[in-house]
Amino acid sequence: MAPVKMEYDYEDTLHEECGVFGIYDVSGGQVASSIYYGLSALQHRGQESCGIAVSDTSGPKRKVNTYKGMGLCSEVFTEETLDGLHGNIGVGHVRYSTAGSSTRENAQPLVLNYIKGTLALAHNGNLVNAPKLRRELEYNGAIFQTTIDSEVIAYHIARERVHTKSVETAVANGMKKLEGAYSLVLMSPRKLIGARDPFGFKPLCIGKRDQAYILASESCALDTIGAEWIRDVEPGEIVTITKDGIQSDRSMCLEMAEKQARCVFEYIYFARPDTVFDGVSVYHARLYAGRCLAKDSPAEADLVVGVPESGNGAALGYSMESGIPYGMAFVKNSYVGRTFIKPKQKSRESAVRVKLNVLKEAVAGKRVIMIDDSIVRGTTCSLIVTMLREAGAKEVHVRISSPPFLYPCYFGTDIPSQDQLIASQKTVEEIRQLIGADSLAYLEHRRLPQMAQNRPICTACFSGDYPIAPPTEDIRGDYAK
Repeated sequence: MAPVKMEYDYEDTLHEECGVFGIYDVSGGQVASSIYYGLSALQHRGQESCGIAVSDTSGPKRKVNTYKGMGLCSEVFTEETLDGLHGNIGVGHVRYSTAGSSTRENAQPLVLNYIKGTLALAHNGNLVNAPKLRRELEYNGAIFQTTIDSEVIAYHIARERVHTKSVETAVANGMKKLEGAYSLVLMSPRKLIGARDPFGFKPLCIGKRDQAYILASESCALDTIGAEWIRDVEPGEIVTITKDGIQSDRSMCLEMAEKQARCVFEYIYFARPDTVFDGVSVYHARLYAGRCLAKDSPAEADLVVGVPESGNGAALGYSMESGIPYGMAFVKNSYVGRTFIKPKQKSRESAVRVKLNVLKEAVAGKRVIMIDDSIVRGTTCSLIVTMLREAGAKEVHVRISSPPFLYPCYFGTDIPSQDQLIASQKTVEEIRQLIGADSLAYLEHRRLPQMAQNRPICTACFSGDYPIAPPTEDIRGDYAK
């Protein structure tokens, strides 16, 4: 069955906004290289820009060494730049822009110099009330250097700090004004602070290595630098790390834990499979999704394959449940990031073909079940199905380890507007015809709670049931340009 000819969108995939990392070595050791390796482990969360800001807790309070730029960590940092970043406390950030343009000015961490000293901030997530807060600050004389809502957060914390006794109290007061998704890592002259929004949309965990304390978006970053995972920062919690250890403020935590709303796509796609997010193994979550697909949407086939990398776990789960052999059908070019020069629309080359190639020997003459994590516009899925057929696959049955995307996200996931989501415009059968598959099935929505081991999750992109009222103005469009 030949797929319908489609114009290929080279960015027909989902993106997280960013990853954050912070470390405070109480013994005085240099931390820049640890931040670099931690950010490298979080590179999958953002590949547009990255940055590191460090300070010395025994040195001058206003001295912060910062280096950031566009591209991957390996492209931005050199051994020389890291050697020049002296300090035993620091924060780092990798970014993909969902709000605010992709420019060096919008790279993080943001560093503010104000009357109380300095504040360096790294942020993951999106605020739904960012335009309103920004206008209020502008009418009170604030001058913005970026177009990102992270600067709005930094300004509010700095303003609160002028009237409070501690930076952690200022963070708590500032959080009362914020609506939306945020995991924050902040560096003040003598403290490292982590904060997570009350709904817990985005992950944040605590680790320890010798006398160094670490905050990171994912536990895999702790493993990379040889740190021990201690626990996750709770939704709504503020943790303060000083030379005396860790202190916790849970005054912003929701009274009813069932109102929490972890992003379900951390389990499906965003997080690395070796990450544990709020006590749930991402690897096991994806195995479970694959098993459910095999139970609910079986197909007769000779081989189960996953689209790298996030489809692999679900493909293995499908194979384990169905008894159909699991195999490798795709070779991924690991040296291609988001920064590579994309082929022009009219050229024969495709960004998908540059990143993926099919092992003809693995699929020729076989009925193949292809597992992927999602279908956004359908263009990438169509091309991959075509590639499998060109390689000699007799049949291609597509299974998706998430329900159909029907609604946009406003909390830091780059899901496009509803009119660009193929599932909101067409039936499953129409999508099957467009992508050229012999059959198509999605993960059933009822399977999502158990996939997250009954942790409260946000499934608004599938159901339209938003835990926070959607913004009344475009938070990803005109204001952010």
